[in-house]
Amino acid sequence: MDKTSLIGLILGVIAVGVGMVLKGVSLAALLNPAAILIILLGTAATVIIAFPTSEIKRVPKLFGVIFKEQKLMNPVDLIKMISDWAQLARKEGLLALEAKTNEVDDPFLRNGLSLAVDGQSADYIRDILTEEIETMEERHLAGAQIFSQAGTYAPTLGVLGAVVGLIAALSNMNDTDSLGYAISAAFVATLLGIFTGYVLWHPFANKLKRKSKQEAKLKSMMIEGILSVLEGEAPRIIEQKLASYLPAGERKKFLEESGVKTDE
Repeated sequence: MDKTSLIGLILGVIAVGVGMVLKGVSLAALLNPAAILIILLGTAATVIIAFPTSEIKRVPKLFGVIFKEQKLMNPVDLIKMISDWAQLARKEGLLALEAKTNEVDDPFLRNGLSLAVDGQSADYIRDILTEEIETMEERHLAGAQIFSQAGTYAPTLGVLGAVVGLIAALSNMNDTDSLGYAISAAFVATLLGIFTGYVLWHPFANKLKRKSKQEAKLKSMMIEGILSVLEGEAPRIIEQKLASYLPAGERKKFLEESGVKTDE
């Protein structure tokens, strides 16, 4: 479970709910079937129109990505693994790494190592693996755009819902007792539109983009590590090179543990 997604969602609901109560608004006002229908079903309709079926089918899986913790290899463990590969390759040759391919769980890293062991050139390996990263990023971006577009449409549909509610309220001016209630109910659609757009859909899109960027960064580390092993670089040099991908604090700690002096 991705705790930040769940905590953020809970805090958003609490912020709006408690804010309404403090303003003297009953939470029961949110139970407006017409407003809910216009916002939720209307947003779903616009998204379905805007994207092809193949991408819409991925929405349930995207929710899983948002609310599940991303299972990525620890970058420090990756650096140590590649450093060990480099040491073994320098001692026994690149073919000695063939047995290591079965020990690698990550498909991307395993494929890259297999290409290196098979004797493919560095340019070929870089092109193949880079193309795979770019394809992955395009796929992830398409998923994020679904939520981004939903976040754009929802507030506008909220305004539409408010207009519809005002039309209904103003069409019966004779009943002044219910006029105020009708007008306030009309703006529930605007509230729901803004809430879902800026507390749910846009943040969901950003979460998907950030997770995609983290995965792409890790895969870029893998490419550099594999090519460094292929080129016969020393383990210490590889560690320094790949450590540049780590945050400053983690990089300093890792290099100090590896016995490398740093100026940071």
